[in-house]
Amino acid sequence: MSYIVIILAVLVLLNSYPLLVSQNLVFRSKEASMTSSVKVIESSLSGLAELTEENVAQALGELRETGVSRILITDTAGRILYDSRETGSAKGLFVFYTEVAQALAGNDAFYCRYDSEAFLSRAAAPVVYRNQIVGAIYAYEYDAEQAALLKSFQKNLMAISLMVGVLVLLLSFVLSRLFTRRISDLLQAIRNVREGAYSHRANVRGSDEIAQIAAEFNSLTDRLQTTENARRRFVSDASHELKTPLAGIRLLTDSILQTDGMDGATVREFVSDIGQEAERLSRISEDLLRLTRLDSDNLDQAQPVCVAPVLERVARMLGMVAREKEVSLSCEADEKAVVMATEDDIHQILYNLIENGIKYSGRMGFVHTAVRVEDRAVVIDVEDNGIGIPDEDLDHIFERFYRVDKDRSRQVGGTGLGLAIVRDTVVRRGGTVSAHHRPAGVGTVFTVRLPLAEGGEVS
Repeated sequence: MSYIVIILAVLVLLNSYPLLVSQNLVFRSKEASMTSSVKVIESSLSGLAELTEENVAQALGELRETGVSRILITDTAGRILYDSRETGSAKGLFVFYTEVAQALAGNDAFYCRYDSEAFLSRAAAPVVYRNQIVGAIYAYEYDAEQAALLKSFQKNLMAISLMVGVLVLLLSFVLSRLFTRRISDLLQAIRNVREGAYSHRANVRGSDEIAQIAAEFNSLTDRLQTTENARRRFVSDASHELKTPLAGIRLLTDSILQTDGMDGATVREFVSDIGQEAERLSRISEDLLRLTRLDSDNLDQAQPVCVAPVLERVARMLGMVAREKEVSLSCEADEKAVVMATEDDIHQILYNLIENGIKYSGRMGFVHTAVRVEDRAVVIDVEDNGIGIPDEDLDHIFERFYRVDKDRSRQVGGTGLGLAIVRDTVVRRGGTVSAHHRPAGVGTVFTVRLPLAEGGEVS
């Protein structure tokens, strides 16, 4: 609607402004020509001490064509002494025109108007003899020719405006239909996605702004589809992981309740198994809560953290586990390795990677952790000589609940979330994590790169 109003305003301006300018130009031209004609007549009468019918007629009889329609000469009383009109002469009558009154008062006067049929122009000037006003000159012009030209110009403008208006309306109608249809397609796509159809895409072609919006919308729905698939897979995997220990606990409790005369040693064994399953449930719950916290970006304020002390503490905590599995645990760290994070972040990263290496290393294996500063980054390498990871699984091991060997993973007590926690923690602290085979022999090397904290005091 506003678009049509703007078009109408432009058309009105097109039909009014040029006409007003043309009228003003004609008015100025008339003023110049009429003033010039009056001055010529005034110069012819300037030598007369007194104006009479005879001397005025004699003075003006020698004038050539003045270019005006009618000339009146009056005395100081306003009585007409000369009238250029041959028929219907007003000679001897008194004239009461405003312009004549202004001229007898000593002022030049000019007036012009346009009535769509002709330009009506009037001019007057005093006749002065030795600083005394002895009469007045009044000139009148009726110009129908200029009016006809202006009227023709006005008709041409109206015709052009009508053609432009019709063309613009037709073009606006066509573009509006195209625009409306494309907007409707985009709105329908939005409604479909809002109802949960994340696979639906907006089919809007072109390269304009609407097509760009549609492309961004399709990109957004792609991400929504990916997120929805990941959410469903996560819920399914989490339900499965939680169901397994719950089923074990239920089976063990049913066995205890349904078996009569069970000896104390067997009961203790069953209760111990229940405790292990409950501990596994607790670990899964803690890991899920940590991942939820990472997903919500609810992170503690980062501070400069020296990696070496945290690594020593993690090595002491996992030392007993390593000794039970007869795995050699070693570490080395550069004291200059300081990152912007929290101690809990670094502890989780190191603990999960080292524990993962211990779990999947055989007897007489080793897990070595090295921390160094390289290219304004802190690099953490956790290397083991365990069973290794197949090539087809290297790109997926940081996914939630992904396991290379699910049966064996459950046997060693894994939740399938440790490496996902490492990945999400590292990424949210501005770093990267990757896994690759050892250069020589079996085993895996996990490499974490975090930005080096510069100028910060370690808390």
